[in-house]
Amino acid sequence: MPAPERIPSRSLTDADPLTLLTEGTITVLGQVGGASNAVLHCTVAYEGEERLCAYKPVAGEQPLWDFPDGTLAQREVAAYEVSRATGWDLVPPTVLRDGPYGQGMCQLWIDGPPSEEDAPELLALVEGEEPGDGWKAVGFADVGEGKTALLVHADDVRLRRLAVLDAVINNGDRKGGHLLTAPGGRLFGIDHGVTFNADDKLRTLLWGWAGEPLTEEALAVLGRLAGELAPGTALATRMAELITSAELEALRQRVAGLVKSAVHPQPSGQWPPIPWPPV
Repeated sequence: MPAPERIPSRSLTDADPLTLLTEGTITVLGQVGGASNAVLHCTVAYEGEERLCAYKPVAGEQPLWDFPDGTLAQREVAAYEVSRATGWDLVPPTVLRDGPYGQGMCQLWIDGPPSEEDAPELLALVEGEEPGDGWKAVGFADVGEGKTALLVHADDVRLRRLAVLDAVINNGDRKGGHLLTAPGGRLFGIDHGVTFNADDKLRTLLWGWAGEPLTEEALAVLGRLAGELAPGTALATRMAELITSAELEALRQRVAGLVKSAVHPQPSGQWPPIPWPPV
């Protein structure tokens, strides 16, 4: 699919994207190719404002054996709610609403850097057995013809925060293509449909910190998040609308476990740790 036309925001402030996404009129421009589920590239307009958005109707979701049918859109919204609660805001504004093809997830579209040259390198394949300065090793990858290369990701505070968020939401599909860098360097993660399973499903390319101590910042954030997820709180009530009671309790246990261990999780060995395809 051709690169989407940039549609500037004429006067929309950063304070009200949720109103725009919730109340605005969605116009479908086309379908994003290569996705497992239906992803529609749209505009959303409200009171003279217009922005690009991604709309994923529940009707376009493919059934999965390990997730209840028709729940991926809710999980995308749940990931946004948790991300917002951390204060890191690593997930673009996301709502659940009716659209041209029924209820679905509507998420603000994130424009990337003006050109590929301006895009920061976050993932790479390198020769040798060591990642080099500024990089963290993930593991060896088959690159064909019997050769392997070391898969690495940047030793970047933005990625490290995202690795913590993925551990919290139990992200089963953190691929390279789900990392978006907006102009100005802000990092976002997208595609959070396979999250919040009650069983350990963590699959990610961001294993470089596995087993290392969590930062003081991360521990402080997780401590606050544990309080915000306590029964009866606004966040817990909202999450109960989006995921099952068993999944909500598992979420609380994951946060508590991270606070107690104070280290980044390691692969469980019970589930493939790297998503496929990795991009």
